[in-house]
Amino acid sequence: MNYKILISEEQIYEKINELGRRISEDYEGRKVTLIGVLKGAYMFLSDLSRAISIPHTVDFMAVSSYGSSTTSSGIVRILKDLDNPITNQHIILVEDIIDSGLTLKYLMNIFYNRSPASISVCALLDKVNKHPNETLADYIGFEIPDKFVIGYGLDYQQYYRNLPFIAYLEGLVQE
Repeated sequence: MNYKILISEEQIYEKINELGRRISEDYEGRKVTLIGVLKGAYMFLSDLSRAISIPHTVDFMAVSSYGSSTTSSGIVRILKDLDNPITNQHIILVEDIIDSGLTLKYLMNIFYNRSPASISVCALLDKVNKHPNETLADYIGFEIPDKFVIGYGLDYQQYYRNLPFIAYLEGLVQE
């Protein structure tokens, strides 16, 4: 399958360093827990963690709303829960991409019920035209068009996560 690069490796790293500086400034003097949403956010979380200069811990949650399709099923399932409690913690939910916002809203409800001190969202990619009247993230790397993207942790049928850039597959018919 052919792909077309949407965001270069250099653009990604520049943006991550900018996000890391902003988060470090905004949370100065507080300890933060970064929560990565697996599998797609693992690369982004790893690089973002290195770009944040304040003390922080990392935890992961795995959810699924896509299965093997290119569009969300509308049903979110927790595949792996957090390892540590988040009560009274400042948490930043780290997402690879915000598409419809369904998964993010689901996770936010779960986290609010666990009584953190604060919750922020940092997303590498946001398809704002899929939720035009809602701002769902506090920190956004890039706004992208409504295309199925791969690379930098994002996959198509579990492949292409290893690409160092964000691309979209040409000729892909979204299911």
